[in-house]
Amino acid sequence: MAEKHMLAADFGGSSGRVVKGNFDGNRISLEEIHRFANEPVTLWGKETSVMCWDFLRLFCELKKGILKAGGNTDSIGIDTWGVDYGLLDQSGQLLTNPIHYRDLRTSGMRREATAQIEESFLYEITGSQFMEINTFYQLLAEKKIRKDLFGMAGQVLFLPDLFGYFLSGERTAEYSIASTSQLLDARGKSWSEEILKAAGISRRLFPDISMPGIPLGMLRRELSQELGVKSLKVITVAGHDTQSAMAAIPAEEEDFLFLSCGTWSLFGTELKEPLINEKAFSYGMTNEGGCENKISFLKNIVGLWMIQESRRQWMREGQAYSFGELEDMAKSAKPFCCLLDPDAPIFLPEGNMPKRIQRFCQESGQNIPETPGAIVRGIDESLALCYRNAMEEIQDCTQKKYRAIYMVGGGIQSNLLCQMTANACKVPVITGPQEATVYGNLGMQLIAEQEVKDVKELRGLIRTSEDLKRYEPSDTEVWDEIYEIWKHTVKVREDNIL
Repeated sequence: MAEKHMLAADFGGSSGRVVKGNFDGNRISLEEIHRFANEPVTLWGKETSVMCWDFLRLFCELKKGILKAGGNTDSIGIDTWGVDYGLLDQSGQLLTNPIHYRDLRTSGMRREATAQIEESFLYEITGSQFMEINTFYQLLAEKKIRKDLFGMAGQVLFLPDLFGYFLSGERTAEYSIASTSQLLDARGKSWSEEILKAAGISRRLFPDISMPGIPLGMLRRELSQELGVKSLKVITVAGHDTQSAMAAIPAEEEDFLFLSCGTWSLFGTELKEPLINEKAFSYGMTNEGGCENKISFLKNIVGLWMIQESRRQWMREGQAYSFGELEDMAKSAKPFCCLLDPDAPIFLPEGNMPKRIQRFCQESGQNIPETPGAIVRGIDESLALCYRNAMEEIQDCTQKKYRAIYMVGGGIQSNLLCQMTANACKVPVITGPQEATVYGNLGMQLIAEQEVKDVKELRGLIRTSEDLKRYEPSDTEVWDEIYEIWKHTVKVREDNIL
């Protein structure tokens, strides 16, 4: 067969990249050709501020990546983080930069929404975890705060679909990214008319749902001419980066646990149908749409965000630690000096993370970590305990036991976190690939082009393309004791907002 050349545009919460993938029929090889920062921009009006994504610059960086790839590329696929969207006017132009999910406009919207729709009813339809960053709450805030602008909107496009539209001129609502919105009927795989009506949001704003792994269109002729490249296919992949990563989990067994660890940690399992009941509701589980109509039954957990934001603060203070240096300091720090709840609301906004960690420890009667090493170790240990908690909840819901956790994403670069996860969860942790999102993006392009049969075959390709690493659990009795302390004295429940 002729070698296939593809581009994966992967936009993360702090950086983006365009990666070239080559497929020779047996292996997928990767070459990063363009990387760029993705930094939000905060603008102040008369009285309030708004935190936005710089979409115009991001699209410019995407064009640079296509240009750097040269002229022998066959297709491109785009994945991003979830929940955020752009508004198009009636002529198809972008009304305003998409707002960042960390913007404070949604603060309190969950309480306000209960006056319009009961949460048990909302969960019964969507099976989605309740987070104020969800599109449902963002749109309610949009209607309230920017009513005139919202009234001008002709269409709502989620970010991967927005990039795809400006590349190809075609509009869609890809299934996996749509399922992060808390507006999708999880069983019917379509927009919920009941929820949209209750929220006062018109169905006409949303394109029809499409499944990952299908062609969207061709690169706009004007864009091909601007860049001086041949036209290439724009393919709808799993637009939510978590689901792109899921397609590349190198598991052989049908029942497995996965952990996609980046700025956010997504911990879950793969199911054939949504699992929506009172127990899943009480645990705050999400049913997220994936490739081949599968469901990722998972929990969103704050991930490396706390370390990333701590590092930014230390850099502002003149200490430019690398992530490797921080891990070395954490290894040398005293174990279990402090225990945190990474999901506590106090840790969600940007800003001085070390100071907030110290405040949390003070208010919960713990030792206050004073050094970067102690802070990073406390974050890693607490994340591992969060993973243990999520694993137990998933096992309780599915009534299944799992033999291993497959861990992918940037978090696998931390040997310390990987080993702590194995210790806390008491099962082996198998790590790799780090570039799971990119592999999944490229893999769905191959499936769309019928070069690869299905996700099962793709996962086999990943196993032959990457070297995987295995961490065996140790010190499990100590971790059992610490877990009980963390669960009963530190873990912040949803009705206990700091």
